[in-house]
Amino acid sequence: MFEPSQADVRRFFCGVYAKLGQPAAMEPIEVLAGQWIERHPEYHADLADLDAALQAMGVPEPQRDNPFLHLSMHLSISEQCSIDQPPGIRQAVELLTARRGSVHAAQHEVMECLGRMIWESQRSGTPPDGAAYLDQVRRRATAD
Repeated sequence: MFEPSQADVRRFFCGVYAKLGQPAAMEPIEVLAGQWIERHPEYHADLADLDAALQAMGVPEPQRDNPFLHLSMHLSISEQCSIDQPPGIRQAVELLTARRGSVHAAQHEVMECLGRMIWESQRSGTPPDGAAYLDQVRRRATAD
């Protein structure tokens, strides 16, 4: 399993952002990251300055989202859907997307479920509960 460091993640997203303005060849994961970056112009200034991004590591900013975490979650959810892992996540996210009329809005809701699963796993010291995560997403997709 690949476990990038916080610095690796920041370098990746800043590198993708830099490539977006150029006719540079991109790997498929970079293309996907670029699509999410384009949907988040509020993060462009953070992505434009790699040195500042690296210096800001570990500095909490409670008044704003962490753009690198947010974009990483978009990528994670996209990858989960592409391989349907946990099984059923693709359908649940598709249903939620149809309900919300936007894959972007649906992914933001899924992020809440993903974040909860990660938080509960860390808090309890147990592996992430993919079944509970999937159940939360399905409930959002089918709730009235």
